[in-house]
Amino acid sequence: MRAAVCPAISSYKELRVEDVPVPPMVPGGVRIRVATAGLNFADSLITAGKYQEKPEPPFVPGFELAGTVTEVADDVTAVRVGDRVMAMPGLGAFAEEAVVPERAVWPLGQGMDMAAGAAFPIAYGTAHFGLFDRARLQPGEVVLIHGAAGGVGLTAVECAKAGGAVVIATAGGADKLAVAAAHGADHGVDYKTEDVRERVLALTDGRGADVVYDPVGGPVFDASLRCTAPDGRLLAVGFASGTVPQIPANRLLVKNLSVIGFYWGAYMRIAPARVRTTMAALATWHDQGLLRPRVSAEYPLDRVVEAVEALLGRGVSGKLVLRLGEG
Repeated sequence: MRAAVCPAISSYKELRVEDVPVPPMVPGGVRIRVATAGLNFADSLITAGKYQEKPEPPFVPGFELAGTVTEVADDVTAVRVGDRVMAMPGLGAFAEEAVVPERAVWPLGQGMDMAAGAAFPIAYGTAHFGLFDRARLQPGEVVLIHGAAGGVGLTAVECAKAGGAVVIATAGGADKLAVAAAHGADHGVDYKTEDVRERVLALTDGRGADVVYDPVGGPVFDASLRCTAPDGRLLAVGFASGTVPQIPANRLLVKNLSVIGFYWGAYMRIAPARVRTTMAALATWHDQGLLRPRVSAEYPLDRVVEAVEALLGRGVSGKLVLRLGEG
């Protein structure tokens, strides 16, 4: 089968497409003929050895996919051959076939195509689990969502709105803020031309945001500390800015703030029941029309390096996916 292979820990630019053996079936496994695979910022990190998990090369990257089930292990009970599914294999999505644990395979939602399916599990799972499980977001609370037009931020806007929150979205430029507004944001802040702290305080009558959802880090996180409401929660989702913030503990003490670290992938292992709760809630919201996955572009597997570069350019609104097969 064809796959994008990382031959050595260096850079995503070294990814090469070649023929590799099909993965063997394992107990509890589901073999999927991959139609599409989602691209994530973490794909650039893991190929450079900067991700939380560090596989030994050569390896096939790719954290999420959609496709059709072609084989199941004898002990698999909830998935059948022929099912159209989305999945999180951990690694190996950038290939024509993948074997995924049954616990990380879910049916495609009603009317969901393969491109949307590959864009769904990580972005929506991260948003929902982070906001409602980790940050305990409540209806009526104000949530500040950074990078709100990107793949992770835009899904957080939709999830927060579906959960009854008041959403303040930040993004760079009026066009990106328009995308966030179209997906449910109540207010927009252009961080290129506006002071985030001042705007958030003005929009909340000086109180600040109850919850901050931050996949950016760096100066954005610093501004968030200064416009979070007393007893607020800051969810550290990632560091797309490239800068990991250093947190002054005195600010946490004075305002009784909680900074919550959040690595979605770990919960597949340590709390699978909580993950199932999140995915079930997301499926309901999708089928009710409250979630609308936005796929900005599809790339063939041969253009995987170009696709990652486009993602890192931060000019993308929504998700990018690789197209590996029909469906």
